Amino acid sequence: MSSTPQPRRGNTRQRIQDVALELFAEQGYEKTSLREISEKLDVTKAALYYHFKTKEDILTSIFEDLNRPVEELIAWGREQPRTLETKKELLGRYSEALTKAAPLFRFMQENQATVRDLSIGNTIKGRVLGLIELIRDDDAPLVDQVRCFSALFTMHAGMFALKDVEGDPEDKRKAVLEVAVDLVTQAHAPGSDQ
Repeated sequence: MSSTPQPRRGNTRQRIQDVALELFAEQGYEKTSLREISEKLDVTKAALYYHFKTKEDILTSIFEDLNRPVEELIAWGREQPRTLETKKELLGRYSEALTKAAPLFRFMQENQATVRDLSIGNTIKGRVLGLIELIRDDDAPLVDQVRCFSALFTMHAGMFALKDVEGDPEDKRKAVLEVAVDLVTQAHAPGSDQ
């Protein structure tokens, strides 16, 4: 399992997150029980409860840990000038954050209905809207606003669409990023709505 991080010894909370995410991805969130997670970890259910009371608590903690760089990126972006260079930097950093959180984002893609029903659904939506707010200009022509939305969603879709395509993962990440940057650059260019 090259996409799932190796559980880290000595950090029970992290080991629980790693094993839970692996089981959620293999079996689905709904079909995975806390008992199965504790059995795979070879710990008692009480030991698991010490760290997390519910599966949603585990998933929320995974999401928060892996998405912290996105929160920090949005905060950074809000303090920067709305230049093309800033937008390119945002996309580059977001691409790296997506790569680091790939197992979680794959799980979310495959379990969209579950994620939407959980508390993290609104958080995810808010973060995506926060990123869109930073790369598009409210007064831009509609076609340029669409280009900016499309740039962000290209990054999400590219992560999934290219996962089974032959090639170096870093080359695939760079190709997706290049297309996203091209879209934002085109939207930023004067008279780009022509």
